Amino acid sequence: MRNTFSETLYECAKVDPSIYIVVADISPAGSMMNFREEYPDRFINVGVAEQVMIGMCAGLALKGCRPFAYTIATFTLYRPFEMVRDDLCYQNLPVTVVGMGSGIVYSTLGGTHHTMEDVAIASALPNMQVIAPCDPLEAVEATRYCATQDKGPVYLKLGKAGEPRITENAVDPFEIGKLRYLKKGSDVCILSYGPITNMGLEVADALEADGQSVSLISAHTIKPLDVEGVAKALRDHKRVIVIEENVPHGGLSSRVKEIALDTKASCDLKTFNLKDEFIHFYGSYDGLLDAHGLSVPKILDALR
Repeated sequence: MRNTFSETLYECAKVDPSIYIVVADISPAGSMMNFREEYPDRFINVGVAEQVMIGMCAGLALKGCRPFAYTIATFTLYRPFEMVRDDLCYQNLPVTVVGMGSGIVYSTLGGTHHTMEDVAIASALPNMQVIAPCDPLEAVEATRYCATQDKGPVYLKLGKAGEPRITENAVDPFEIGKLRYLKKGSDVCILSYGPITNMGLEVADALEADGQSVSLISAHTIKPLDVEGVAKALRDHKRVIVIEENVPHGGLSSRVKEIALDTKASCDLKTFNLKDEFIHFYGSYDGLLDAHGLSVPKILDALR
């Protein structure tokens, strides 16, 4: 997903001279390296100065540019949070804050490199849009949107590398602000976003093997959320499941529960999240997810 983002942004930047990339002490590779070499005036590395990165993006946006702040997610959103809030959101500037390697994918680097609550934090900011593609194909669409939109700031939540393509045969096209059915059924609906949607696909396959008809939805636009689409999914299915790589509070699970309450939904609703705790686990990404209770066997056991 990281490489796909870089390739797509490089292609967009070749035809749009207003696109700038401002990074904070991260080594460019692949298409990001090509961008730096071909457009050195539009590639800026501020070093270990993330607050400067956000402030510089704000200044560029005020001059009519479309800047991207790019580094590891904890350092694009958490460390310069006040600047994201005041420089970008308060002034409603079209800056894309790229959270690369979001969630707990940097499993071996500990809590300092985990963004367990980034969706909750970004969603709470007025004017901030929050977009989390589930695979490289959606990352292409999301990047193109960010490179052309002028509605205001975007938090673009990305995985790291190796995410499989799962949307090639999606029922619906990718559209910002709309739920996207990857498969459509009538009994169970699984809502997810970001790379963990692949776990949702595995759960869907297991439930279908048990004879259930399953919908799988990519809720790639978490803010503004497709409220009507969520309400319809709650109405149309006997059971709705949310799987997300975020703490239990302030993410998609919380929003779906609010909508279920507001619409008096009668379906069975189950949510699966990261735990509300820092887990001191050293190991693989899948191992850390499992320690948080997020694995296909554990989800299926809870459902059965």
